[in-house]
Parts: sequence; C-alpha cells; structure tokens
Amino acid sequence: MLKPIINVADVTLDPTSPMFAPTGSVAERFEAKTGVIGARIGARKLGYNITAVPPGKRAWPFHNHPAKEEMFFVLQGNGEVRIGKATYPIRSGDFIACPAGGAETAHQIINTGTEELRYLALSVESPLEMAEYPDSGKFAMKAELGTARDGTPRRFIFVGRANQSLNFWDGE
Repeated sequence: MLKPIINVADVTLDPTSPMFAPTGSVAERFEAKTGVIGARIGARKLGYNITAVPPGKRAWPFHNHPAKEEMFFVLQGNGEVRIGKATYPIRSGDFIACPAGGAETAHQIINTGTEELRYLALSVESPLEMAEYPDSGKFAMKAELGTARDGTPRRFIFVGRANQSLNFWDGE
C-alpha cells in the first residue's frame, strides 16, 4: 500500500509531457510544471497536483469540463483567472471554484506577476473525461482503459472539432 501522506516539499515538479507540451509560437504563452500528488498517495476519486507557471504564461488553454469539477488554491504568486466572460485577480491564499458546465464555466489561470505562480489543483476523477476549448472551438475526449500486459497505462485521447465528425456508418 502507498503511504497516504506526502509533504509539499517532497512534490517534484516535472515539465509537461511531450504529448501535451506546447511547441512553436504557442510555447511563448504556455508553460507549466506539474507535481503529481493524488496517485502518489493512493487517491482514487480525487485528483490533485501542484502546478507551477512562470511569469507571463498560462498552463492550459481556456477550457471547461461538462462533467468534471475542479478547485484551485493559490500557494504562491499572483495573476488572474478567466472564468466564462469575466476575469478576476488572484493571489496567494485564494480558492477558485470551477464547477462542471459549459462555456460559462470555462477557466484559465494566467501568471501576470513577476514570480512563479504555484497552485494546488483538485478535481474529481473519472475514467472518461471531456473538455471543451471555447477560444479555439475544439474538444478533447480521454478514456483511461486500464493497464496493458506490460504494466503501462492504456488510454485513448482524441482532440477535434464537432464539425469534423464522421457519420456513424462511415467506412462500414
């Protein structure tokens, strides 16, 4: 059994995995390091991590989750959070609620300060997940499919736009 406790000083922050790391001109606006916590201490229905964002950057595109609620707690630094059509200043000690929903609950944390912005991200976990990206008109689907025989996680991820959908009977 995993030890159910970890100290914040022992959380290692890693760069975004190559699959999701921004490249080209997008990398000028997006950058983050993430320290996994939940899985390391045995969490099953809640996911949590520490995210660190350099000045002038944001970790993720503006997005919402139709079925996933998130909460953020600012550990250090300051910036702003976009939620729906509003923008709010944030600073160390702030809690941010991001309930499940449509574009009105879309959110994005931006480091507008001069030091690294760190926050604790907490969310409900599900093997099936969807996110919508109002700024770009995309959506993403993710399914956790268990473990392969070699022990590696099996997952399906698809990013697209609704107007690119195939007919159900296409290719049959």
